[in-house]
Amino acid sequence: MEYYRLLGLEREPFSSSPDPAFFYQSTQYRETLANLIIEFRLKRGFSVVMGDVGVGKTTLGRKLIQMLREREGFLFHIILDPTYPSETLFFDELTRTLRIDLPPHPNLVDYRDALQRYLYRKAVEERQTVVLIVDEAHKLNALSLEMLRILLNYETNDAKLLQLVLLGQIELLPILANLPNVADRISMKCTLKPLSLEETSDLVAFRLQEAGYRSRAPLFLEEAIREIHEYSEGYPRRIAMLCHHALRNVVMYNRRYVDHALVEQLIQREIESGWAPLGRGKRLQQSSY
Repeated sequence: MEYYRLLGLEREPFSSSPDPAFFYQSTQYRETLANLIIEFRLKRGFSVVMGDVGVGKTTLGRKLIQMLREREGFLFHIILDPTYPSETLFFDELTRTLRIDLPPHPNLVDYRDALQRYLYRKAVEERQTVVLIVDEAHKLNALSLEMLRILLNYETNDAKLLQLVLLGQIELLPILANLPNVADRISMKCTLKPLSLEETSDLVAFRLQEAGYRSRAPLFLEEAIREIHEYSEGYPRRIAMLCHHALRNVVMYNRRYVDHALVEQLIQREIESGWAPLGRGKRLQQSSY
């Protein structure tokens, strides 16, 4: 039997997969999603969402796709790994992602013409909004970004034919800054921040509820949530991982709930194993002397 069923849960509440059903919408995430939808509706063209590792960019992207799927008039595609060493490979992947038919042995002109015809047909003739989401966008090189800039040049008098969203780590910022022709086209940009203590508590409660927990007895005591937030520094991925380990230990050792002592024990194991987040383990060790 799965461990979580022994706790009265129907699903794994703290999976590491970017499941949009478990996407906790704090104020900043909710505002970011709303602003992206507005950008799409206005056909402004280019949006950038940045944040540190584990802050929830990929899950936000999956939630965005879910929202678009529920709306009429949207065509959406996602590129998960945008690392391409040449223009040809970049355009080949992009046209396959968009399911565009090409002549045999296409050259760069063929790719560009096919993309322009596709975007015009979908956006103008069929009145659809074409959205392309690029995850891990900090991996984009200057060549790929220049190719995306060319696609953003395809427009009518009042609208961009392609709505582009880049999701990337903070190092994407200097990359864009060094390419003013690309940076100048950004219509909306935001940087996601870690969660507050209150948001961390809400995230844990939300995920447990979504996983089917209905008991009034708390699985995580307030003191445990406080310790989880301090150690994770509010990063959702770290919060989920620590909560997963905590619940597993509750089942293994027949505990009733996660308390401060259990969380401290798990943190100490991570520190001793060398798996603590960069810098965090050292600070905790120093504070314990």
